[in-house]
Amino acid sequence: MSYEMVVGLQIRDDSIYSNYREAMKPLLEEVDGGFRFDCKVSEVLKNDDGNPINRVFVIFFGDKNKMESFFSNPRYLKIKEKYFKSSVEATTIISEYNKE
Repeated sequence: MSYEMVVGLQIRDDSIYSNYREAMKPLLEEVDGGFRFDCKVSEVLKNDDGNPINRVFVIFFGDKNKMESFFSNPRYLKIKEKYFKSSVEATTIISEYNKE
């Protein structure tokens, strides 16, 4: 069983965001994680959250505890500070669930 999140982002700088993805990938793999889907979105028809979205992806982890350890890892937080904050305008967590 894995733990998954469906996430919507509003990317403002694709180049910096690509650097973020590349930098965080080894840490994600350490928690048995990766991406199942990754889509650039040109039109959002309904958005209960109200944040703009131009990218949607499914990210997975070995389990929920591994997800929590990933997002609290000091190495990840440094990567997030360096790349994510300057490349992403808005984040929407669409769903979280266990997948068998």
